[in-house]
Amino acid sequence: MLGSGAPAAGVPPAARPPAEEARPVIDALGNPQSVLLLGGTSDIGLATVEGLADGRALRVTLAARAGGRRDGAEQRLKAAGHAVRSVDFDAEDTAAHARVVEECFAEGDVDVAVVAFGQLGDAERLWQDADAAAQLATVNYTAPVALGVRLAERLQRQGHGTIVAFSSVAGERARRSNFVYGSTKAGFDAFYTGLREALRPAGIRVVVVRPGFVRSKMTEGMKEAPLAVTPEQVAAVTVDAVRRGKETVWAPAPMRWVMSALRHVPAPVFRRLPI
Repeated sequence: MLGSGAPAAGVPPAARPPAEEARPVIDALGNPQSVLLLGGTSDIGLATVEGLADGRALRVTLAARAGGRRDGAEQRLKAAGHAVRSVDFDAEDTAAHARVVEECFAEGDVDVAVVAFGQLGDAERLWQDADAAAQLATVNYTAPVALGVRLAERLQRQGHGTIVAFSSVAGERARRSNFVYGSTKAGFDAFYTGLREALRPAGIRVVVVRPGFVRSKMTEGMKEAPLAVTPEQVAAVTVDAVRRGKETVWAPAPMRWVMSALRHVPAPVFRRLPI
């Protein structure tokens, strides 16, 4: 969905281009020209960028910590013909977020901004170690919220754009086995679904993706859960959502009905489930 021409809340008229000057750079098939990946080494994020490209060359900005993983991600995309640049980004360094966003938009408009960073952590340590819990909450909730506010302001200013936010089914009903992580994803999900409604009058879209268990670097060595998917399968669901105007999607799709059922299981029964 492109800019509707409606005034963008919180952005003074002088800061927005006139409707006739707005640049509709996402075509009728939902193909973007530029993508920002916050979490530039994310398996799911990189697969999503590749899916959005669909064989075309994109202008891609990777925001991540400097190092071998980011270098590898940059080379992977460059080898596919994309114009790639990297921006130093540490989710825990919230004081630097303003600088990060400015750098990410420094070379022009961003059609799709993908929020794909986060940590899983040690579930048993997290509920017994206050510092570890606070660190996870910063990375998984505080940082995405602060960056979401900044992205919203920039996308309203440019007059178009889509935010893709990778949530998790773990946030739909927190389980004893990983409730600290689940709580951060519950907050993340609530923020981005709310941001969607706040940005709707401005024509800015927010797509919330709720994957189940994903076979990725984050879950390496863990026991695989039912309905496990690959990063490429999550990316396929995400790209389809961006192109077809969907707002909330599950990966895989049947997780929607699984989680709908689990949300209504009485607590005495829920706590006995092997999840």
